[in-house]
Amino acid sequence: MTGNLYRGQAGLPFSSTLRVYEPLDAFPEEQRQAIQEAGARAASRAAVENAELLASLGRITRSGGDPFPTGRTDLVRVTAAPAPAGGSDSEPSADGAGAEPVLLYCPSQLVLRAGLAANALMEGIHGPLAELLIPEEQRDKHQERIDQVKARDGSTRVHTRASTWGIPFSWFSLFMESDHKDVVEAGGRIVTVRVWAPITEALERARYAVANLALAAPDLDMLDDLAQLTEWLELFHVDSMVELDYGAVADKVYPDESPMDIRLGIECLAEGDMTGAAAAYRRLASRWIPIRQLARAS
Repeated sequence: MTGNLYRGQAGLPFSSTLRVYEPLDAFPEEQRQAIQEAGARAASRAAVENAELLASLGRITRSGGDPFPTGRTDLVRVTAAPAPAGGSDSEPSADGAGAEPVLLYCPSQLVLRAGLAANALMEGIHGPLAELLIPEEQRDKHQERIDQVKARDGSTRVHTRASTWGIPFSWFSLFMESDHKDVVEAGGRIVTVRVWAPITEALERARYAVANLALAAPDLDMLDDLAQLTEWLELFHVDSMVELDYGAVADKVYPDESPMDIRLGIECLAEGDMTGAAAAYRRLASRWIPIRQLARAS
């Protein structure tokens, strides 16, 4: 794949995302047309990624001191999933062809996500600095946008989770080595790797990890992360798909065996094999700690 995919990302923090794609009928009826039309306008996945990147850079550099998205437009990513087995929707046609793939949608929801990110920044160790960079007037103005979105859309599920400078280990528990992968390359580099899993399988894997960690390692921070991740996934339609998008960090770590290391580590803990669990963690640490240390590099 070529073109201007992720053009301009050099020098930016590595950012990875975990997304849930839902069928159209999972959204409130009054939102479906707008989501469908926004998805149809996306010429390609590369175009959506470029548009989101350029919009974020534009917000950072625009005058007036307001770094938040306005919400006037919202990007939507679209993917296709096989029709569910059984039922009339999956019956072959008279000419023997199978059913048409079901389109799944993931709205960017930038207004809501920007608000959540700002709150996390304010509550973190860099809160005083964040208050200087994001004036209270702008935060209040954006809260009004959030209130408008919630009033319009009702209870809103946030379809995207983001992480900078590395992928949370809990995310890897949702995937296995056999899951479908898309490796996106351009200019001799890996632009990103995307791994896909049906949400039912991702939930089953997450619950397995929670159950075993709760017994074998109840004090592990990853247990809390996994419990929150499970609760989040349970909000979505049963026919959804989960996507892990490595982003630019893929060029540093791929091929990546982190899902296998997480699975083996949990299995070893459940069996009382501390040596095996420690070995799995060392493999993860050797791969990801150098990436996370880049966040502190000058």
